[in-house]
Amino acid sequence: MPLYTLDEATPEFTETTFIAPDASLIGRVRIGAYSSVWFNAVLRGDMEHISIGDETSFQDLSMGHSDPGFPLIIGNRVTVGHNCIMHGCEVEDDCLIGMGAILMNGVKIGRGSIVGAGAVVLEGTEVPPFSMIAGSPAKVRKTYEESILEDIRGMSQFYVKRTIRYLDQNIGER
Repeated sequence: MPLYTLDEATPEFTETTFIAPDASLIGRVRIGAYSSVWFNAVLRGDMEHISIGDETSFQDLSMGHSDPGFPLIIGNRVTVGHNCIMHGCEVEDDCLIGMGAILMNGVKIGRGSIVGAGAVVLEGTEVPPFSMIAGSPAKVRKTYEESILEDIRGMSQFYVKRTIRYLDQNIGER
């Protein structure tokens, strides 16, 4: 697994974090317990820090990066789908980011929200909690009750189980 120290900053993660053998982590990256970074994903903390909470899945082929003044912050129990671009944005707890979504600098996704597959969330967009956004440019399409958290957390737990399965079989990094 490519782990790169940059400017004396080395990626940090727990022994319960799954990092796929071909995922790349560079610089100021911190990943929480029972989180996972899947195959060919990249987390590049070379401009600002990257923080990923507990029980969060950063899936295959996704890219996380930061810019000066725009760290990448992903909360707890977040599922980032395959092939997403997460650039200098903040995603609060209990969110689902659909496959192929693009989130630009300064975006803030409120707790319990869903970003539709292929959505393009423009720079500086703030999404209220419990919203579903989709499109290009992404707009709020509907709002949810707090009960949506059960479904979103179910997705998170699905990947926590996969994380444990892969770690138990010594695939990836502990």
